[in-house]
Amino acid sequence: MGKEKTHVNLVVIGHVDAGKSTTTGHLIYKCGGIDKRTIEKFEKEADELGKGSFKYAWVLDKLKAERERGITIDIALWKFQTPKYYVTVIDAPGHRDFIKNMITGTSQADCAILIIAGGVGEFEAGISKDGQTREHALLAFTLGVKQLIVAINKMDSVKWSQDRYNEICKETANFVKKVGYNPKSVPFVPISGWNGDNMIEASTNCDWYKGWTKETKAGEVKGKTLLEAIDAIEPPVRPSDKPLRLPLQDVYKIGGIGTVPVGRVETGVIKAGMVVTFAPANVTTEVKSVEMHHEILPDGGFPGDNVGFNVKNVSVKDIRRGNVAGDSKNDPPNGCDSFNAQVIVLNHPGQIGAGYAPVLDCHTAHIACKFDTLIEKIDRRTGKKMEDSPKFIKSGDAAIVKMVPSKPMCVEAFTEYPPLGRFAVRDMRQTVAVGVIKSVEKSDKAGGKVTKAAQKAAKK
Repeated sequence: MGKEKTHVNLVVIGHVDAGKSTTTGHLIYKCGGIDKRTIEKFEKEADELGKGSFKYAWVLDKLKAERERGITIDIALWKFQTPKYYVTVIDAPGHRDFIKNMITGTSQADCAILIIAGGVGEFEAGISKDGQTREHALLAFTLGVKQLIVAINKMDSVKWSQDRYNEICKETANFVKKVGYNPKSVPFVPISGWNGDNMIEASTNCDWYKGWTKETKAGEVKGKTLLEAIDAIEPPVRPSDKPLRLPLQDVYKIGGIGTVPVGRVETGVIKAGMVVTFAPANVTTEVKSVEMHHEILPDGGFPGDNVGFNVKNVSVKDIRRGNVAGDSKNDPPNGCDSFNAQVIVLNHPGQIGAGYAPVLDCHTAHIACKFDTLIEKIDRRTGKKMEDSPKFIKSGDAAIVKMVPSKPMCVEAFTEYPPLGRFAVRDMRQTVAVGVIKSVEKSDKAGGKVTKAAQKAAKK
């Protein structure tokens, strides 16, 4: 066995009928974790139901339905491999909570694939003003998904017309530029997710297509297929050298062991013997052991690991979901009194003024926060100021806002700890806005609880 491949996370965006399911299904099908038996079973069902032509999308629909019903299906089904990477599709297209998942999501996407339908009339619908496409692409960019691949799908429906492809490329390049991406660093690939052209092997249907190119720091990269474009993603930097931040998902009381907080390491490393501080609970204690999937991790937990860790002298009542654990000796986390954020209003039926107090989902915290002061209205793409102290903001607007949480909360600036610096604003059972935290007013935290175990560990 050679060295394990690097893991990368992909998010697939695009208009409702652009062919996201078929394309994703095709990749997973051909390079992925679905075992042959399952495929044969699904194909047989698809044929019996006369859905034979939909087989890739059908496979994906089956998986999605099982996921929706809460059946925990083997998540390996959402993985596929390229020569360089293990790829996980972290959000299945068409998922209701797509936006919320992208923000509080268990993992940050390293790259987005934007799927554009090339069919006559379809392209125009997908990229029009109100199109979801614009929304998703803007979201990906705002939330720090810095790499993008564009796949122009359904080229078979326009008979692989070079003129049509060039027209769409030109429009889409303008579109991604408006969103904030540099089109020169974005590969454009004409595909048929349905027939498989240019997905994994170069198509014989478009002699005119000479391949994609993209500019990177290391120089120009070239390729032909969508799989090659995914393989050419720049390797993500995992933040293990940053100070520890671990938002708690749950806290368990386990007989004979004690209190076991559980969560995903976002930055840094958590090790046995470390003295951790929980914020905003303001409790400091020693970590006795760290485990994942019921196995002790001798080297500790790294970014991306879902771990449980045993802590001494802390009761289940002291800490809870939404708290954040950090190293007491290295930039420990704090509660905050307020924070300033760049907020983009996505879909709010009215206008938002000072005093509005919806619920914010930030990492695992779920807390009502008040829009205390609307500081300035800005251009959502460039961030340039357009107006001081606006009275209201409405759908489509971006603003810098001072937010005040209704109860203690631990958040961070997006530039320092990205997963703790982005949030979704939830109201009326939908995501009405998204935000990126610019700066945080930390609480003074005198007199927190320091356990005996922590004091003892400090003397070592």
